[in-house]
Amino acid sequence: MNLAFAIRTIRWMVRDTFRQSLATKLFWVMLAITAVCTLFCLSITVTGDTPPTGTGYDAGGFITPEQAKEIGEEKVKKDGLKVLRGEVSFGFGLMTVPINRYKEDAVRYVQIWLAAILADTAGVLLALLWTAGFLPTFLEPQSATVLLAKPASRWALLVGKYLGVVLFVGLQAFVFVAATWFALGGKTGVWDATYWLAVPLLTLNFAVFYAVSAFLAVASRSTVVCIFGTLLFWLLCWTINYTHIRLLAQPVEGMAGTAVLDAGYWVLPKPLDLGGVFYDAMRATGFSAPVPELDAVQKKGQLCPELSVLTSLLFALLVLLLAAYEFKSTDY
Repeated sequence: MNLAFAIRTIRWMVRDTFRQSLATKLFWVMLAITAVCTLFCLSITVTGDTPPTGTGYDAGGFITPEQAKEIGEEKVKKDGLKVLRGEVSFGFGLMTVPINRYKEDAVRYVQIWLAAILADTAGVLLALLWTAGFLPTFLEPQSATVLLAKPASRWALLVGKYLGVVLFVGLQAFVFVAATWFALGGKTGVWDATYWLAVPLLTLNFAVFYAVSAFLAVASRSTVVCIFGTLLFWLLCWTINYTHIRLLAQPVEGMAGTAVLDAGYWVLPKPLDLGGVFYDAMRATGFSAPVPELDAVQKKGQLCPELSVLTSLLFALLVLLLAAYEFKSTDY
């Protein structure tokens, strides 16, 4: 099979994946979740100060309540400093909380919560759960034999299906970010373009772990195995990633097995590091990171985001190649 035919096969499989998402109603379920989050963003009202131009917190600028407490009330009045005050209202005024940040920072905090916690962690895990049945259904003998009877390479069929699911999730990530960004911007007047970086980062995180789901689908043809196997693998990767970061932040002398732990860290995907990359991209300095130890390691300069992303992608590529080899040698 020539390259042009392989590309057409992959393109057809991508289209078939979107058709499958519509047939299973998954497309509309994910859009419904986006609609709920968008409504939540529309219910938010933020009042507060905007960053001053020039010297920021210097004389004549703004300071936080914590800084005012350190300086002292008398000196604050004497120097003419203004203490940041504001409120964030949720649920169309049902709940209001005070904020001690600039208005832009308050909006960024909501964006970080939406993208880093809701979408990047819960969203990726739910996407892995909901798309776990796509490949096993495709690999069922009654379905696969029809496709395999055509002059198409098995690797092209598998890669096309994998890319179709990744692009489907990427599209849903784009719609989620676009809808919540416009809703927050329209309500608060804050248009932070860095929020759009969540789209490629969320898609990357999903693509890495969906390669494992693809391998399990080829090996078992079981949706249950794909669901539990991928979620357990994600938990294993997160645990190894967290333990490695914790030992870097708080070294334990004489601890055995660190070489094995380091090897596992560099070989396996790094969901915690990918979360750190997102926090950096969002300029989330001053906000809580996924775990406190990650902040400490980043300040020490012991975390290399580029290597974390590269090794995670290399692992996904290797697993996808193994899945293609397994699919090629499977009898139908």
